[in-house]
Amino acid sequence: MSTVIESKGLRRSYGGKPALDGADFHIAAGRIVGLIGPNGAGKTTALKAILGLSPFEGELRVLGRDPRTERDELMKDVCFIADVAVLPKWIRVREAVDFVEGIHPKFSRRKCEDLLKHTKLNPAMKVKEMSKGMIVQLHLALVMAIDAKLLVLDEPTLGLDILYRKQFYQNLLNDYFDEEKTILITTHQVEEVEHILTDLLFIKDGKISLDTTMDAMAERFCEVMVPNDRADTARALKPLDERQVFGKSIFLFDSVSRAELGKLGETRTPSVSDLFVATMKGTYA
Repeated sequence: MSTVIESKGLRRSYGGKPALDGADFHIAAGRIVGLIGPNGAGKTTALKAILGLSPFEGELRVLGRDPRTERDELMKDVCFIADVAVLPKWIRVREAVDFVEGIHPKFSRRKCEDLLKHTKLNPAMKVKEMSKGMIVQLHLALVMAIDAKLLVLDEPTLGLDILYRKQFYQNLLNDYFDEEKTILITTHQVEEVEHILTDLLFIKDGKISLDTTMDAMAERFCEVMVPNDRADTARALKPLDERQVFGKSIFLFDSVSRAELGKLGETRTPSVSDLFVATMKGTYA
């Protein structure tokens, strides 16, 4: 499996304070990867480095290229969606299509127009006349019409209602993603992307604190709901976290036998959000 992004010792500081502090990770082709971290953890700085928008120290290769010196070539194979507000309010749908067609060699106007036919957008409509959900539809149609190898999404559904958020990811899977493409997502709405992720990266204080596949996460981490009379036995196994729900204790364990935990109570695989909260406790202290 080929590597799309490889980072070794990635560093970037602002005013002497590290935003990235030796981040090591790699992302393989044909994967959907969630880069999850609290505010200020280094997510946006990492994305800027990957996209060639920010200087950095260390080693970083994206599709085999150095983003610092080969950005023009790199961006022929990379697409980026941030908050949808980046589209100018004055631009019309047809002007946006014309613009992308003029600058991106791998843009298919036919495919974009086919995608737009399934929306309520018309060619003369301006961005300032659209709802935020309609802007997302335009943005997604423009991006999905580009035959890019890497799609980077930075909080792509921020501010959208739940219907549009679900539609966004449904369209992304049905009309864009395949084994030749790779998607990197950062979002605070972890629960809504968990079902589409193949891989998980947690970032904390500028370092990667967890790098795993979703399958490996399900094997490695386990939650168990324990009655009060067995709580001390559970604590002796050194859980990552403990929380109280309806008078019972829920413990989160890393690499402890499920058979052993099953003797203490009901076991389950933790959600990504539960794992994130447990591993990031103290970050906001």
